[in-house]
Amino acid sequence: MKKINPIPKIVGETTEVESWLIRAGLRFSDLGDDAASIAIRKQWREYQAAVHRCCVTLHQPPSRVQLSGDYASLRIPDGASTNCEIDRLSNRPQPLD
Repeated sequence: MKKINPIPKIVGETTEVESWLIRAGLRFSDLGDDAASIAIRKQWREYQAAVHRCCVTLHQPPSRVQLSGDYASLRIPDGASTNCEIDRLSNRPQPLD
């Protein structure tokens, strides 16, 4: 019997910093001591805290939960001036201010 509404594959969270950075096309070796790298490290700590709270609340491992709402932005690191980010950011449309 065919499933009419198949459940989409769950894209869970991670406890591995390399996996988390890969979501944004970064590597740990890309991080330095600049402001963007410091912001990414801070975001990683916030992400890990949110994942931990979610796992404890739901009694599930990280791979079985997915952050949403206000925490969804923590899922992918957003550092603007790291080496891998430069090319991607230069292709973004500029604001019309």
